[in-house]
Amino acid sequence: MSPSTLPTPHGPTTVVTSAAAAPVRRAPGAEAGPSGDDGLTARLSLTAASTGPGAPMPGHAPLDGAWWPRSRDLFRELPPLIMALESRWPRVTRVAVNPTYWPVVPKKVPVPGGLLHVGWFGPEQDPNQLLLLGSRVGRWDLLVIPPQTPEETAVRLMAAASDPANTLRAGALIARMDTRRAELAA
Repeated sequence: MSPSTLPTPHGPTTVVTSAAAAPVRRAPGAEAGPSGDDGLTARLSLTAASTGPGAPMPGHAPLDGAWWPRSRDLFRELPPLIMALESRWPRVTRVAVNPTYWPVVPKKVPVPGGLLHVGWFGPEQDPNQLLLLGSRVGRWDLLVIPPQTPEETAVRLMAAASDPANTLRAGALIARMDTRRAELAA
């Protein structure tokens, strides 16, 4: 596991990457792209203000960070994510997703140290959000950046979702970034 930092307007954000059987890569863009991408490293940024799961802090942002999976395969993508979170958020035991963007939602996924239970919610959960629950330690909400997102956009989304001053929920952050990209393209 290797933490590095990503600057935001409100201070540095922790970026954690973890690899199961490959060298750890530090920069969020370093593992992007088809060449040399082993797919075993989680691309993740966490808010520095979140000292613990769902930390009840005044002005706590609606998101605890962002995750940029390489595919829509939860069975493949969740183990590296849980490994990357282990030192900061130990004992994640459950995750919940909205199945809108996940073609298959497995009930359980093997992760180091046990099984991760996977559930889903329909319209009551933002399709761009991953909810993580820990054994006796709380809840975290991560923005899920679509796998096909260009690297430059994904890095901006990771910084925004990890910014403690962020007040936008997952879907609103994605929509704002889509609007910005459309304006720049026009």
